[in-house]
Amino acid sequence: MSQAAATRSIQTSLLRPTSGSTQERSQTLLKPSTFSCKAFPSQGNNIPNVCLRNSPINARKSASAEVVPVSPEDDSKIEEELLKLRGLQQFGDASGGIWSKPTVRRKTKIVCTIGPSTNTKEMIWKLAEAGMNVARLNMSHGDHASHKKVIELVKEYNAQSKDNVISIMLDTKGPEVRSGDLPQPILLKTGQEFTFTIKSGVGTADCVSVNYDDFVNDVEEGDMLLVDGGMMSFLVKSKTADTVKCEVIDGGELASRRHLNVRGKSATLPSITEKDWDDIKFGVDNEVDFYAVSFVKDAQVVHELKNYLKSRGADIHVIVKIESADSIPNLHSIITASDGAMVARGDLGAELPIEEVPLLQEEIIRICRSMGKAVIVATNMLESMIVHPTPTRAEVSDIAIAVREGSDGIMLSGETAHGKFPIKAAKVMHTVALRTEAALPSGQMPPPNIGQVFKNHMSEMFAYHATMMSNTLGTSTVVFTRSGFMAILLSHYRPSGTIFAFTDQKRVQQRLALYQGVCPIYMEFSDDSEETFTKALDLLQKNGMVKEGEEVALVQSGRQPIWRFHSTHNIQVRTVTATN
Repeated sequence: MSQAAATRSIQTSLLRPTSGSTQERSQTLLKPSTFSCKAFPSQGNNIPNVCLRNSPINARKSASAEVVPVSPEDDSKIEEELLKLRGLQQFGDASGGIWSKPTVRRKTKIVCTIGPSTNTKEMIWKLAEAGMNVARLNMSHGDHASHKKVIELVKEYNAQSKDNVISIMLDTKGPEVRSGDLPQPILLKTGQEFTFTIKSGVGTADCVSVNYDDFVNDVEEGDMLLVDGGMMSFLVKSKTADTVKCEVIDGGELASRRHLNVRGKSATLPSITEKDWDDIKFGVDNEVDFYAVSFVKDAQVVHELKNYLKSRGADIHVIVKIESADSIPNLHSIITASDGAMVARGDLGAELPIEEVPLLQEEIIRICRSMGKAVIVATNMLESMIVHPTPTRAEVSDIAIAVREGSDGIMLSGETAHGKFPIKAAKVMHTVALRTEAALPSGQMPPPNIGQVFKNHMSEMFAYHATMMSNTLGTSTVVFTRSGFMAILLSHYRPSGTIFAFTDQKRVQQRLALYQGVCPIYMEFSDDSEETFTKALDLLQKNGMVKEGEEVALVQSGRQPIWRFHSTHNIQVRTVTATN
């Protein structure tokens, strides 16, 4: 018969993040009525194994186990601390859970689109406090002057922030097909006829222009045209040299410049337009961290962009947006050529049957993780919060599913760009992601298929074993990097503890803010490795990220050797000592 010795795992400080497993820290905050126990084998069994587990313990004494406090004072302190936690929960912001700002280190990163609702210094600071990790610039709206202002504000925040950094992502407009201008919105009813024309300047009650000259050639009789992803739909009945005549299937109000899709087809337009190239050059000049490239259909587009960036000496990573029907057959080659992918579910659900979108989301996340590439899930995640202060329960589940499937990032679009409740939306996303992570199993072996792209590199093996060590011992991982390679590799193995990535390159620090589980920290390196290690651990301890006596795994590996030979790789387990 086993004896159970109860050990306190109640979070006594909500003021700053700590290291170790998110599950161990967050689950206690969210479930204060449970605490950890250690199960020891009975004296008659000589097997020395010790099993650690988290489980609820009932108030009554069971016949098979005795609950014994670790120390005499624990018995009286447990209830006192639980009452404190419950009191904090009562006074928390209901829209954002029990946290008014991130207090426990969340692993899944949050991408926020900056727009009219959030393009001021005050709002960008508030979004960062609420949990934003990446600021997205949507080049479909605004001009270079307004976007430059946002870039400067984000860089100002990064310069003054001691323990946080925000990446900058420039999202290209891409080859959008849109209807023309109308003097006023038209109310269309099911069954009536309506015509689209490639003639410019047409806007009447029964006909409107389209901004794409090959529109007539791209559609066929029987095709389904969708407005704004399906808000309205039209069946193509016939066409002439310059018009497409349709029957209204799902009516509604047609306004100016509405987005048009053909179900199951992509427009035969280049993925990178002239406007996109101007925006890309703008991004190079202003040193953004990522490009999100719209409507990528094949890998050639990615190679073309990367060659241009290399010619400009620009260290900017390329995220491909998977949102067209033509991209699906080329998924592997597109993602292989890129640095990551975004599951852009809006246009993807317009060009393909909507029931395929959840399956494609899961598949794209799986491919990205197997290749060691970043992946972001986007579109409609908290759509109702554009106008409402609380989300639908389905939206909450949508965030949780993306987190459970292993996405690096989850994105807010209109919610933070022009919504009424941008800060609440970011808080909801933070809280739901954190709570979901707390329920994920920790201490597991990394999946064997993760990191296939690194199989020919020694660092891949060390990342694998560092992850196993973190999961087994419950430690955080410390890595020093000048390129970000090793931190990204560790991220895709998903160790249970935080990855503290120290770098002496500001651009690398900003870029690492996107990757799951990575806490990027800027620090000057000295020529002496031991001096740098000590300085890094002291910094973590002073900021409350680790505590005295805690063990951390220190990894020395990667493509660019720092304080080692190319042929030398190692993992150390160090105990944090008292700071001076």
